[in-house]
Amino acid sequence: MRISGLALVLLALGHLLIVHILFNVETINYAFVADRWAAPRVGFLWRLWDLAMVVLAVFHGCNGLREVLDEYIIRPNRRVVAHTLIWTVTTILIGLGSYAILMFEPDRAYIEAHPRITEPSIPTTAALKAGLGGGATRSPQVP
Repeated sequence: MRISGLALVLLALGHLLIVHILFNVETINYAFVADRWAAPRVGFLWRLWDLAMVVLAVFHGCNGLREVLDEYIIRPNRRVVAHTLIWTVTTILIGLGSYAILMFEPDRAYIEAHPRITEPSIPTTAALKAGLGGGATRSPQVP
């Protein structure tokens, strides 16, 4: 749990930095993810990053649930039932997440019908000082 927790913190911080700070939030949509996962050289690495986050998050959460339930469930036969349910759900969730990430094929017709608002780019120092993200527009201010 400690190793998966540390790995999750690093993966989540990297995700926040890359997806929510370096790029303007307005540019994050289906087309952004599809382009990122379909990139010829780094698409596999993005899928691996997202897959690691999904697998570790589900495993970490379900293992934590197992430890909490072990404190409350005293009878061994009930623990076996609880563990079986937890690990069955864990396996199903990891399988579904892995399938979605690894078997993803971008829908080009949808992407063409719903283009990005602005093209993402790595922001310059001047853009960061001005409060702009990776896109060319400033995020709308909510009163």
